[in-house]
Amino acid sequence: MTAVEIPAPDPDAAPEALKPLVEGVLGLDPAWFGTRRDPAGQERGVRRAAVLMLFGRHDDRRPGADGPDEGPGLDVLLTERSSTLRSHAGQVAFPGGRVDPGDTGPVHAALREAQEETGLDPAGVVPLAVLPELFIPPTGFLVTPVLAHWADPVPVRAIDPAEVARVVRVPVPVLTDPANRFTVRGPRGHTGPAFRTSGLVIWGFTAGLLSALLQRSGWERPWDGTQVEELEDAWTVARRLHGSPGPAAPDDGDRHHADRNHADRNHGDQYDAELRGERVTDPGGSSHEVGR
Repeated sequence: MTAVEIPAPDPDAAPEALKPLVEGVLGLDPAWFGTRRDPAGQERGVRRAAVLMLFGRHDDRRPGADGPDEGPGLDVLLTERSSTLRSHAGQVAFPGGRVDPGDTGPVHAALREAQEETGLDPAGVVPLAVLPELFIPPTGFLVTPVLAHWADPVPVRAIDPAEVARVVRVPVPVLTDPANRFTVRGPRGHTGPAFRTSGLVIWGFTAGLLSALLQRSGWERPWDGTQVEELEDAWTVARRLHGSPGPAAPDDGDRHHADRNHADRNHGDQYDAELRGERVTDPGGSSHEVGR
């Protein structure tokens, strides 16, 4: 793909609906996420990655139609990772991956990876802002989130089933709906924000980042952070609500994890969150699924 680099973040490059989000993340300090930085680890040499936080107009809305305050008429592109991957198997994630030597920077890497995973056309994507790098120990990855507007959407799908099980466009109002939000307890006992939608459970790094974006944009609605569910139970509920048979089956043998701190939205205290990749079976079809 053609190399694409981003200028200084400019809120004026965003459509009106995305301006609250762009303005909310400009100049954001990584400490706001509660994410630890490890200078010593960086000196040893870290691995860099980038993810694409791609927001477009929700397909089910008429152009120009009024919407709720929380991200009117917008959706976000997410992927479900293949259950056969060694790292973060079965998890829901933003498109993205490792920054390759041929990439000009995180924007190029995020667009390239998203194209490889979903088949999107980078020419239809307008990069808006680059968030601070987030260090994920002990994997040693510095992940750069890239915020972008999907100005000219094209049909997308899982290009390589060995890497991506499916691709979904999740409406922002679905994410802000308090009925779809809860606190999840992972297999190692750590808790963090989570979302349930379309037969999927969004948790870990992706859920933490989505939660932060909703807060910074002002789209977040009050939700009950005291509702805590075990991860496997959360998958079971998600499948039942979506009409998919069978419970989730995390594989304890797949233990790829990263410690991080996250600011609890209800109590203001911080906790150490350990992100692990869980091997789960395919949650089935989705009302927001694309390209299948």
